[in-house]
Amino acid sequence: NLRTGFTTGACSAAAARAAAVGLVTGAIPENIECLLPNGDRVWFPVIEAHCTDTTAHAVVIKDGGDDPDCTHGAHMTVDLCLKPGAREQVTFRNGQGVGTITMPGLGLEVGGPAINPVPRKNIEQNVREVASELLANAGLEVTISVPDGELMAKKTLNDRLGILGGISILGTTGIVR
Repeated sequence: NLRTGFTTGACSAAAARAAAVGLVTGAIPENIECLLPNGDRVWFPVIEAHCTDTTAHAVVIKDGGDDPDCTHGAHMTVDLCLKPGAREQVTFRNGQGVGTITMPGLGLEVGGPAINPVPRKNIEQNVREVASELLANAGLEVTISVPDGELMAKKTLNDRLGILGGISILGTTGIVR
């Protein structure tokens, strides 16, 4: 029996949700319940957090279970920034350690962050669930970073797929088996 874990997408969604709670309440919780793409709700510890009136920062460590993936233990880092004038919009940026799409064919915008569609939707859903009143008047920019993501990416096929500069944010269910 192997231990299951969570995807980079699920851990990013948890960090984004924690940061959004910080923007709404002024305090980021030590643990956050996150909605996974498969509909389950799971609690994640938040290991680092701070916020102001317009920004929030939260980190969740990826636990890949017994899967030997190179991202196990990665610090999935999310920085949220309130964007006045961008009402209801949730936009994504890649920070350090998250790759950039350089070739067509992956279903993602060339030049954009390597955040796959299911995790992107899940992150947005989690943010909207807790920050709907903020989004009624402004937008939110979600920046995902992974310290040492550039080194982790060297152990993947990302460069062959045209994803450069870091890892991809992946996961269709949120669970790693």
